[in-house]
Amino acid sequence: MFAAMLLAISIVALSQFALYYWRAVLAGVAAQPVSDRVLAVANLDAASMTGQDFEKLAGLHELTPDLQSANNGLTLVRAYYRLLEGLAALSSVRIPALAEWCERERVICARYTAVQIDRRLQANLALAAALRSC
Repeated sequence: MFAAMLLAISIVALSQFALYYWRAVLAGVAAQPVSDRVLAVANLDAASMTGQDFEKLAGLHELTPDLQSANNGLTLVRAYYRLLEGLAALSSVRIPALAEWCERERVICARYTAVQIDRRLQANLALAAALRSC
């Protein structure tokens, strides 16, 4: 009995740590500057980016080819964004502070996607330059 309870507590603690770590990585990437190229293509302004811009940026991310083998997909970010959308819809009337937090998190998702697009473009340009130099 004690062993099962210790295992359950350990799994919950490890899951919580993994979630916090993933969230910190997401926020760290989103804090990086977004290039003017990506903002111009998406017709956005870095200062006025909203959570609604995630869909537009996710569509651009799908159009950007990934020429490297590293997987830079948005599967988990999309799931997190959908969870935040649902939570914001449920809490918008009764708990406005939670709805505001959800919007801030959705902006982080949008900025993360913009940075990922920029990273893909830079990697593709570097690969093209390397191919030209051969």
